[in-house]
Amino acid sequence: MLTQEYLDTQSELKIQFICNANKESIYVEIDEDKFMQVINNLISNALKFTPDGGTIRLNMKENENDIVVSVADSGIGIPQQYHTTLFDKFSDARRNGLKGEHSTGLGMSIIKNIVDWHHGEIWFKSEENIGTTFYIRLKKIIEEPV
Repeated sequence: MLTQEYLDTQSELKIQFICNANKESIYVEIDEDKFMQVINNLISNALKFTPDGGTIRLNMKENENDIVVSVADSGIGIPQQYHTTLFDKFSDARRNGLKGEHSTGLGMSIIKNIVDWHHGEIWFKSEENIGTTFYIRLKKIIEEPV
């Protein structure tokens, strides 16, 4: 599992990873490869912008009608001026990571497209020098009785 790979390398990366869920098993209908691309990209971005000694949290919460996944970091945050364009293709929000990692400006646009394809919703809260949290809401599929 992808999150286990991050947990296994957290000391090497000098970042603490915390994973939580409100249930032992949570089921949702997704394209697993595409959705893991979203989670991996969000964690990768969190790694780029979280200084050594920081924390990245992955949370899953199943509610009555939806599932909310969040990826939160204690990084440098996203400047307010980029909040409205972050999910745009080739966004002006792109910037190099703390260790010089380059950005094409496509990652957040791809994430948004995949979440939209799943009929989901993505948003974020960010404060400079405090961190960023991305939220993804997916509706649960409620089967009609036969």
